[in-house]
Amino acid sequence: MLEIKALPFPFPLDPRSVALIVIDMQRDFTEPGGFGETLGNDVSRVSVIIPAVKRLLEAFRNAGLPVIHTQECHKPDLSDLPDAKRNRGNPTLRIGDHGPMGRILIAGEPGTAILPELAPIEGELVIEKPGKGAFYATRLGDILQERGIRQLVFAGVTTEVCVQTTMREANDRGYDCLLVEEATASYFPEFKQAALEMIRAQGGIVGWTAHLTDVLEGINA
Repeated sequence: MLEIKALPFPFPLDPRSVALIVIDMQRDFTEPGGFGETLGNDVSRVSVIIPAVKRLLEAFRNAGLPVIHTQECHKPDLSDLPDAKRNRGNPTLRIGDHGPMGRILIAGEPGTAILPELAPIEGELVIEKPGKGAFYATRLGDILQERGIRQLVFAGVTTEVCVQTTMREANDRGYDCLLVEEATASYFPEFKQAALEMIRAQGGIVGWTAHLTDVLEGINA
């Protein structure tokens, strides 16, 4: 067992049962012309974390530790897209509409793809999820159980939506969850800060947060 410097107290890392989950580092959320921008967001606020996520990915790969990627996307016929989700807000393009990178958030479309810099390599699992949380309507829980994974290190976007939702789902299922601060982002910096504080509040009610350098040091120990 190794210790990673973290809040609210050190994270007890077990290399035999830990995996990295990279949440939704997709073109639609991080590049101009994607769904994130159609909602009126400044995507540069989330794309800035790409180098940190890449360093984290490389550290897990070099250590021979498992990596899981998620993609938020829907079936081409939209059968897994509730009206309450598609009709929410006032974007210039809605999920399923044709945009600069193909149909918005549809499986297999260019915009749904994970960024090339962070693309999965052979052996890394990719979970396509129709919701914000990665456990909803997916096999993630079964896969983690089959592989004996009990600890999850998180990166990706956005901190307060898909990342925090998945962490809360994981926490309820008994997983130890650690969020790497420099490897996650929000279109709203104040939302990221609030989410970090909520996650580690009350003795780590949802999980831990840690800085990238401390996580890398722990993994490389």
